[in-house]
Amino acid sequence: MFNLFKKKSNKEKLYAKYKKLMEEAHTLSTSNRKLSDQKVFEAEELMKEIERL
Repeated sequence: MFNLFKKKSNKEKLYAKYKKLMEEAHTLSTSNRKLSDQKVFEAEELMKEIERL
C-alpha cells in the first residue's frame, strides 16, 4: 500500500549507490578531474554488477 516497511532489494541499493557516485563525479568534474574519473570508473563497475543481477 504505502511501501513504508518494504525493504530495498540488493539491486535497488546498488542503483542508489551508482546514482550517488555519478552525482559526486559530476560535482568533482569542475574541480578535480582525476578524482571525477575515478568516481565514474567505480560507478561503471557497479553498473556491471547490477547488470549481472
